Amino acid sequence: MALDHAILVSLHERAASGYDLARRFDASIGYFWPASHQQIYRVLARMQEAGWVESTLQEQDGRPDKKTYAITPDGEAELDRWAAGATGREAIRSDFAVKLRAFRDPEAIALDTRARRADHVARLAAYEASEARFYPNPRALEGNDLGSWLALRGGISTERRGIEWCDEILTALEGRGSR
Repeated sequence: MALDHAILVSLHERAASGYDLARRFDASIGYFWPASHQQIYRVLARMQEAGWVESTLQEQDGRPDKKTYAITPDGEAELDRWAAGATGREAIRSDFAVKLRAFRDPEAIALDTRARRADHVARLAAYEASEARFYPNPRALEGNDLGSWLALRGGISTERRGIEWCDEILTALEGRGSR
């Protein structure tokens, strides 16, 4: 997937300024497809040239005009084309797994694992809070809402598995000089 498609998905949900898109990425899509604000603006310009999005200027008192982007029919067609295709398996790149493979310093691995576990716990709590707030009745979901909930459920599963893996590592390290 290209960042283009993640942006199209977000604009399909609702039009937004580049700033608002970046905030949306920080709060949701960015958990599984991170992008800097600069990347988002560069891709928006390219997508506008391709005719996938259009922008309108909104005048603001005392502030620069705000450019709001919306998906075009060509953008919807591209989103449909992309969504209909098969998804290949994503490559997993993990510095942490390579460090485990090297196994140079059990104490450092234990410290890193504890920090990773805390991050998984925090992200899981955020995901579960989001689920409770936005999807209190998953059985009633349809369309984009169902898709968003299913993606969130994938994140919840990933974080739970991350916690389990950290626990497995810490258990294996017990008694080997790392506490």
